[in-house]
Amino acid sequence: MSKHDRYHGIVTAPWGALGYVIRDGALASIDYLPPRTATRPARDVLGRRIETQLQRFFKDPSAGFDIPLQTQGTAYQRRVWSAMQRIAPGECVTYGELARRLRSGPRAVGGACRANPIPLVIPCHRVVAARGMGGYCGAPNEHMLSVKQWLLAHEAGQL
Repeated sequence: MSKHDRYHGIVTAPWGALGYVIRDGALASIDYLPPRTATRPARDVLGRRIETQLQRFFKDPSAGFDIPLQTQGTAYQRRVWSAMQRIAPGECVTYGELARRLRSGPRAVGGACRANPIPLVIPCHRVVAARGMGGYCGAPNEHMLSVKQWLLAHEAGQL
């Protein structure tokens, strides 16, 4: 059994690959996978729709997503994820600003960003630190920060 068997599909991304999981007829999670991870084509109509929209986003970040989502999280996390979906491509909001909008605290917003099960579609990359980029997907390593940089540059039309 492969460690990637849990994914309904694996698509190539500009920085590596994305594995996605469908649950109850909706996109439930996306994981960032290492470069050179073997792709696995969609097994059903929803999977093909997800893959088409991801590939379209890589060409045109303003394309947006129209995919049913199934998020599992606390009421607070879902509130933060909903607010992130209202941040337009090419726009960045600080953890503090998003916290003010939600009448919350920046650390709580950061925790919800870290717990986001569907990064990219729920655009936690658009939430940045007051001084610098902040982390991405709870992984403060160079690769994930380079993914966040790529996404922000792509959405800003700099690629």
